Amino acid sequence: MKNIKVEVCAASVQSALNAQEAGAHRIELCNGLELGGITPSPAVIQASRELLNIDIFVLIRPRAGDFCYTDLEFEVIKKDILFCKNLPASSSGKKIDGVVVGVLLKDGNIDVERTKTLVDLAAPMKVTFHRAFDRAIDPFLSLEKVIETSAHKILTSGQFANAYDGRFLLQQLVEKANGRISIMPGAGVNAQNITAIAQTTLATEFHLSGKNRIQSSMTFENPNFGKKENDYSETDVEKIKATVKAVNHLQ
Repeated sequence: MKNIKVEVCAASVQSALNAQEAGAHRIELCNGLELGGITPSPAVIQASRELLNIDIFVLIRPRAGDFCYTDLEFEVIKKDILFCKNLPASSSGKKIDGVVVGVLLKDGNIDVERTKTLVDLAAPMKVTFHRAFDRAIDPFLSLEKVIETSAHKILTSGQFANAYDGRFLLQQLVEKANGRISIMPGAGVNAQNITAIAQTTLATEFHLSGKNRIQSSMTFENPNFGKKENDYSETDVEKIKATVKAVNHLQ
């Protein structure tokens, strides 16, 4: 297996920097991981692009919940894509490399028309169809529908809660995709299971958050709130390093 890439889902500028330090090949930049990820702020996007040298894909998701959007929400998605597309290059000459989107119809099918509109709008940025795929009906039909949109990657756990449990379906998706689109396993990927997932699926890109809980530095705690209310999560350098190391042993 060659040229395996590790993408880290980072919900802050610091998390993105931690991932780069640890050897990640690409960032999926988002906000609100506890919500499944939503669109990060313009300032987070700008600062990340200025400070990072690796590729950045920005998650474009206007809210938590399902992936069936109103006309108003769809317009917001398009505006966020255009913001990323038109963001000036960083001082090192890097622009936003891609966006991460996904739209479903009410019946659980891939919304080919709307997704293709977003793919075309995003060009020349690349597009990942995100884990809306895992909420869609018939993964093999959905695979063909996403390919119709001209998206470049599908982020999926194989329609299971995590990629390890979904590894056998992921294997079939990689086989059926046959190079027409990249199947990127994600959800629950870590240093302990990435080798098994990689050897089963033969995928060449993997997605993880590798986060750790950070204890708040606050010395004052309002007794009306729990102490953990001030804690937060951040990408852990050592977790990502260990995962990248495990992947490197496969190459």
